[in-house]
Amino acid sequence: MEISGGGMRHGIITLTIPDANELHACYMPFINRGGLFIPTRKQFVLGDEVFVVLDLFGEAEKIPLAGTVVWITPAGVVTSRKQGIGIQLNADAGPLVAKIETLLVDLLTTDRLTHSL
Repeated sequence: MEISGGGMRHGIITLTIPDANELHACYMPFINRGGLFIPTRKQFVLGDEVFVVLDLFGEAEKIPLAGTVVWITPAGVVTSRKQGIGIQLNADAGPLVAKIETLLVDLLTTDRLTHSL
């Protein structure tokens, strides 16, 4: 898949994840290096660089992240999916991905729907 676009046009996005169920809904384990779905009405194109401030439950401080848009769920999708984007996390997010997968150890194998699949 070729990714076009690029650049940062949207400022910083804040993603608040209050509990494990929402983390499960947002986490995209099928993305190489891990990914997060971010509900947003802002318009992006594949390849856009995105900066995120993650407010993750159980963490005393917010976590700054950077990633690339690799998934778009547009407005008006016939399914019950939320509008938003999925980002592939940068390579330096490995410790965060490990933490997420630890938090989700019991949920990653469930059949629950997520925001992306």
